[in-house]
Amino acid sequence: MEIEVVYQHSDFIIINKPEGISVHKDQEEQGLTELVAKQLNVPKVWLVHRLDKVTSGLLILALNAESAAEFSRLFSEHKIHKTYLALSNQKPKKKQGLIIGDMKKARDGAWKLCQTKENPAITRFASVSCEPNLRLFILKPQTGKTHQLRVAMKSLGSPILGDGLYGKNTEKIDRTYLHATQLEFDYLNNFISVTCLPSQGQFWIKPTVFEQIQVYLTKPFLSK
Repeated sequence: MEIEVVYQHSDFIIINKPEGISVHKDQEEQGLTELVAKQLNVPKVWLVHRLDKVTSGLLILALNAESAAEFSRLFSEHKIHKTYLALSNQKPKKKQGLIIGDMKKARDGAWKLCQTKENPAITRFASVSCEPNLRLFILKPQTGKTHQLRVAMKSLGSPILGDGLYGKNTEKIDRTYLHATQLEFDYLNNFISVTCLPSQGQFWIKPTVFEQIQVYLTKPFLSK
């Protein structure tokens, strides 16, 4: 499998991770970092952040240890701005705003959002209707917790379309509809902005969905 390289720098690359590939080695399957290193013909690439196996989109991979350390600093200081797109067929409790709360382990590998705010997950979001029973969500995580966006969407009453862990009746849906669409950050005094539209999945390519994505990208209604 050829992994799409969306942006290339001497210190790092940004790839479009396909849905269904784990960033870590999955039992007998080759991990994403091994695949990319082999494709680039380099000994190693460094994973500096993560996307769930079910999530597609932009992922930064460092090409040397110094770059990996710099990205570790940028992420820890929340200086990398991430935007995700998601779809749901359930109406949310609110159409835009903040989702804040501590996250606690639940059962079967899932997490849940709590009302406490000691070390909370924070997500800013907005949404727009694409057609009856299909809504586009723009998600901007301010923190980087495990399953943060998937749990946030469930807390709204709008689990992500196709999410078998947090949603229901997902058997006939071809994927989990969560995509990392934009990264913005300063790297060594250079501003970098990369956008990658989703293409994997029958609902992403629906004209009504594509149109609303284009509207958002032309005139964002969520700033950093």
